[in-house]
Amino acid sequence: MQIAQKVVVVTGGASGLGMATCQHLSAVGAKVVVFDLDEVAGIKLTAALPDALFVNVDVTSEASVTAGIERVMAKYAAIHFLINCAGIAPGGKVLGRKGVLALEKFSQVININLIGSFNVLRLCAEQMAKNQADENGERGVIVNTASVAAFDGQVGQAAYSASKAAIAGMTLPIARDLAGLGIRNMTIAPGIFDTPMMQAMTDEVREPLIALVQSPKRFGDPGEFAKMAAHILENGYLNGEVIRLDGALRMSAR
Repeated sequence: MQIAQKVVVVTGGASGLGMATCQHLSAVGAKVVVFDLDEVAGIKLTAALPDALFVNVDVTSEASVTAGIERVMAKYAAIHFLINCAGIAPGGKVLGRKGVLALEKFSQVININLIGSFNVLRLCAEQMAKNQADENGERGVIVNTASVAAFDGQVGQAAYSASKAAIAGMTLPIARDLAGLGIRNMTIAPGIFDTPMMQAMTDEVREPLIALVQSPKRFGDPGEFAKMAAHILENGYLNGEVIRLDGALRMSAR
């Protein structure tokens, strides 16, 4: 599908990979909607983009997402694309010095990363299905964000890896569910990207991680994630697949 003049919802769009995606898609002509809980950052971002909208949305809440989508439809009357970037990555061993991992912590990660992504995509798909199909029969595209941790999670990443592996696992069945409606579903599994969180870490933490990347020997640039998302939107034969975007990184146990 062509990106220009299309409406794209980006969850977690006020920071990191989501912000870079918003900026890139806006630059190529999309009408960007930022779903995020960080109102200050979200308003600042959308104020700098032409024809953009910020909506304070909790992705885990059906009522919150429904209200957010209603605002999008009131302003733009359509949703063509969804990029799910919202997520958290707290660590915690199953059994550590302080005892077992709290079930609430595990549930929180699953609730935000997995259920939150599914919650938004199902409700956005409902609106995409109402779009008039283009010349290729397409009505919308969904891009979810997994992680290389879905495949080689490290010590302390049981919850995070489980949430991201589930996103990878539901990629094909969702694509199959939505195929008859002309809606594609894809997933990007990024490696280690140079987001503000990573930039705040010391060289002692950063350098061993860079060493695990095969080539190029650096962290990913958030703009590279954004360009991959944009390519997926435009390439109509990409569907039901997980793309690792990681410089051939394979994480060690620690």
